[in-house]
Amino acid sequence: MSDDSSGRIVAGLRDWIATAAPGAKLPSTRALAARYGAGPVTVQKALRVLAARGMIESRPGVGTFVRAVRVARPHDYSWQTAALGSPANRSPALSTPLRTVPNDVIALHSGFPDRELLPERLVRTAFTRAARGAAAVSRPPAAGLPELQAWFAAELGAACPAGITPPAPSDAIVIPGSQSGLSTAFRALAGAGRPLLMESPTYWGAILAARQAGVQLVPVPSGGGGPDPDELARAFQRTGARACYAQPNFANPTGARWSPDVADQVLDTVRRHGAFLIEDDWAHDFGITADPVPLAARDDGGHVVYLRSLTKSVSSAVRVAGIIARGPARERILGDVQAEAMYVSGLLQAAALDVVTQPAWRTHLRGLRHQLAARRDLLTCALAEHVPAAHLDTIPQGGLNLWVRLPDATDLARLVRDCEAAGVIVAAGTEWFPAEPTGPYLRLNYAGPNPGAFPEGVRRIGEALERGRKGP
Repeated sequence: MSDDSSGRIVAGLRDWIATAAPGAKLPSTRALAARYGAGPVTVQKALRVLAARGMIESRPGVGTFVRAVRVARPHDYSWQTAALGSPANRSPALSTPLRTVPNDVIALHSGFPDRELLPERLVRTAFTRAARGAAAVSRPPAAGLPELQAWFAAELGAACPAGITPPAPSDAIVIPGSQSGLSTAFRALAGAGRPLLMESPTYWGAILAARQAGVQLVPVPSGGGGPDPDELARAFQRTGARACYAQPNFANPTGARWSPDVADQVLDTVRRHGAFLIEDDWAHDFGITADPVPLAARDDGGHVVYLRSLTKSVSSAVRVAGIIARGPARERILGDVQAEAMYVSGLLQAAALDVVTQPAWRTHLRGLRHQLAARRDLLTCALAEHVPAAHLDTIPQGGLNLWVRLPDATDLARLVRDCEAAGVIVAAGTEWFPAEPTGPYLRLNYAGPNPGAFPEGVRRIGEALERGRKGP
């Protein structure tokens, strides 16, 4: 009876709507119930059917109306051109390492480790525990949870040699990921319009953060052993820079790890010029045949500002990192952090702390080392077999990437397109140069999904490269 009644009401109202003007108000539920001899529930059911068909719309507190026909038309946002003006720093399109791709392609481009390389069980358990605690409902201190500050400081302090004062927990500031930390450090220590020395090539996210901060990028050539200390000294002298960004351990993209001699010379140069070295220790948990030794562990004079992220090694959902700085620089950085984000979610901080303080975390890192070694070697051997024209300056002792030099005549843009057409996604090296590229490079990530497909992916790269060399 009810279904028949609602259908009868739908049919009757549909005929009425066909002749009514757009925006006409329907009778009230009470009036419709009286007209059709049905209960209010049946009337409401009929109205829901008509609303689902797009014929009527309800306006709470006002009534129900015949829906106006909306004619599709192009949106005109031209007024925003004048309102926005020309950008001071034009941001590039979405970077290749952040691209999400279908499961049926071979992904060698990613900037993040595959899920199987993450401590998933530890992370899930940590979030469950954190959700039960005070962190789920309370606001943490601006500088971070004291326990997490202490963990960051203790980890760095454990690497300090005799005679160097380890950092105090109060020297650490918890931030929402390393990208945020880079932007903060560049604004606070270099400043808009001021020069910032930067290895070339270097992390694309640091280049983006520097441009957004409005600093003047000054590239310093860097290779498999790090930057040339003499070139760095000349750049400081020439520009009057007071800050330098670097990755001394397992650099992205080159995989470079500075020797103790290069590290000593760079530190001497930074101290001599009264400058800051912003050390990005992004790959601290990704050592393979070597362990990272942060430069910050060898400096207690406040020259090295240390950035340590947990996002890549714990989980991409845990946007937590730490900055360790001493002296007035720490206060200036904290001021910028507060202005940018106020504080980092206490829930994320508690979860991150839970993961890295579990005994199983060290076990996970030992297993991760073996997995990364196998993946790196698989990709390296595939390159030697299928792309003999490619050259590796160094086999990285840690990190997630191979930095592959291609023949000088390579049309890199065409190669990337041809690889994608063949079902392989690769990252062109141009994104990692703060100035013009010094040659055609690919950055290949060996921490991505489906490592068993790496040899096939590299074989397709080799075929695409060969086709490009022969021409159209």
